Amino acid sequence: MSVKSANVLDEFDRVVQRPKLSSYRRIVVKIGSALLVDRASGLKQQWLASLGADVAALAAAGVEVLIVSSGAIALGRNVLGLPRGALRLEESQAAAAAGQIELAKAYAEVLSGHGLRAGQILLTLSDTEERRRYLNARATIGTLLRMKAIPVINENDTVATTEIRYGDNDRLAARVATMLRADLLILLSDIDGLYTAPPHQNPDARFLPLVEAITPEIEAMAGAAASEYSRGGMKTKLDAGKIANAAGTAMIIASGNRLNPLAAIDAGERSTLFGPSPTPVNAWKTWISGNLEPSGRLVIDAGALAALRSGKSLLAAGVRDVAGDFMRGDTVAVYGPDGQEAARGLIAYDSADAARIAGHKTNEISTILGYDARSAMIHRDDLVVRAKRPSAGE
Repeated sequence: MSVKSANVLDEFDRVVQRPKLSSYRRIVVKIGSALLVDRASGLKQQWLASLGADVAALAAAGVEVLIVSSGAIALGRNVLGLPRGALRLEESQAAAAAGQIELAKAYAEVLSGHGLRAGQILLTLSDTEERRRYLNARATIGTLLRMKAIPVINENDTVATTEIRYGDNDRLAARVATMLRADLLILLSDIDGLYTAPPHQNPDARFLPLVEAITPEIEAMAGAAASEYSRGGMKTKLDAGKIANAAGTAMIIASGNRLNPLAAIDAGERSTLFGPSPTPVNAWKTWISGNLEPSGRLVIDAGALAALRSGKSLLAAGVRDVAGDFMRGDTVAVYGPDGQEAARGLIAYDSADAARIAGHKTNEISTILGYDARSAMIHRDDLVVRAKRPSAGE
């Protein structure tokens, strides 16, 4: 889909013409916990039934739909009678264990009423960050889609800890969308889109119906999570948008605080559309660029940055600083002299050797390291360069 926009700050109120959801080939829909679970009464059966009707309508139109659903911990709290407030890790994991069963059963029952089958997929961060596990997960989900089943995906909160978790399903949904080459990612939440400032804090905040690119100006508009059950806020949604858009996937942020929330988008209810990159990266580079937790960080000079943007590899001579403890083949983030992330790539050196050769010319590397070494610190085939961000006034 091609998305064109003028300056978003000048044209917030114009009507955005969008294709119907039925025109997309594959859609990932992310459901926030607060939409599914009421603190007092538990699962919101009527709302889930209306979502099921929307999914069935899309499936009948030939659209492949994947659901990334929060709610297991929130639902498990009700099932186990856990008190309000923060939970200890083991309590959260116990709540997830009880809630996942209830959640999967609820989706299966709702979808079966429309003649659809559901398949549950539980993922951890490692399942999308480690290449082999990423390919296995993609194959499993792809097989479910070929069998006309609706994958219902959640983070495996029964085993995930702070160090090995996504922490929010916005970015998980984006990773799933890029993994399966979806055309559209829909984030249903308790807010109807992006505003120039958090609307619950600033009554003068203005709504943005269309965002062509997620720039630092756009990121500055993000606020924190407003819901008791939410882990993420607008920042994680914009993080998700960057992952999805770079791979050629459009994204919509829309309110789920209504029945039939997907039909409401088609009916013109307020939502924000984030246009996909006009030059999406290939599958291999999609995996690299979407990696959420780079193992290290390189800072490069202006000359190296210009070389990367012209399609060249990153040479050691242009590296000014090396941070982190990483191994050859790990994903590292590359920052320009302005402090902005400029690229991500698979490093050809361990961190100790990278630090030793940083700033040195290629013909000096073998002497420094004592062995015949690669000429590039990151080869261009293993490098994803971020689009150049416009400066003020552009």
